[in-house]
Amino acid sequence: MSIQGLILEVRVTGCRKLRDTEFFSRQDPYVVLDYATTKLRTRTCTDGGRNPTFDDKFHIPLIEGLRELTVNVWNSNTLTHDDFIGSGRVQLHKVLTQGYDDSSWPLQTRNMRSAGEVRLIMHFDVSAMKNKMGKSAATSSMHSVPPHPMPAPAPAPASAVPYTGVQPSYPPVPAYPAASPYPAYPAPSHSPYTTPEYAPPPQQPYPPQPYAQAYPPQPYGQAHPAQPYGQPYPPPPAAASPYPPAPYPGTYPPGPY
Repeated sequence: MSIQGLILEVRVTGCRKLRDTEFFSRQDPYVVLDYATTKLRTRTCTDGGRNPTFDDKFHIPLIEGLRELTVNVWNSNTLTHDDFIGSGRVQLHKVLTQGYDDSSWPLQTRNMRSAGEVRLIMHFDVSAMKNKMGKSAATSSMHSVPPHPMPAPAPAPASAVPYTGVQPSYPPVPAYPAASPYPAYPAPSHSPYTTPEYAPPPQQPYPPQPYAQAYPPQPYGQAHPAQPYGQPYPPPPAAASPYPPAPYPGTYPPGPY
């Protein structure tokens, strides 16, 4: 609830049990109300002593966010500066919610000692605050931005076919796609790089060997004679003997019968 600009009525009735700042005469107290930059002073209660009476009324315009005021009580002097008696803070929560408050508020010195109390009667018009809230709500609704109209749906294209409940017929889909008029690229080889092919070297046949050529027979159990190192196998045939052949088998010379 905003209290900006609304009026608070404060009536200062008097003080009780004030701290006495005079030794040979009675003190002359007065009260100052501080609210933001506003300062309001009561009349001076001459010879008021410790229990002065004022009954002064003030109207204070309120400021949003500031819901307390300060009360200062002084002793008026003619030849010297005024003496400070005490001060206190007055909370405005009760009067702003209920419209009325007649409490007494404690006063303290600068050393936080008790300096008596001051009695205030405050009035506040709660209905004015409610009316102000209603007017501000109506004003905000009048100046509210209207909702943006919804865009109209786009018209259907002329080519759109209305729905008739019958499934449209479509041309049959060809089984295979038509052949492309462009020649196909050759299939790539398995290897991106080709190796040139060379003709195999000519095969030279080995010299023919004599067919069914047998080695010279050897006596049973006799090994072939050793061949010299590096001589191919089989060994070459032996040269013909100049002697006539001996009878076979037999020994030379033949034995007597």
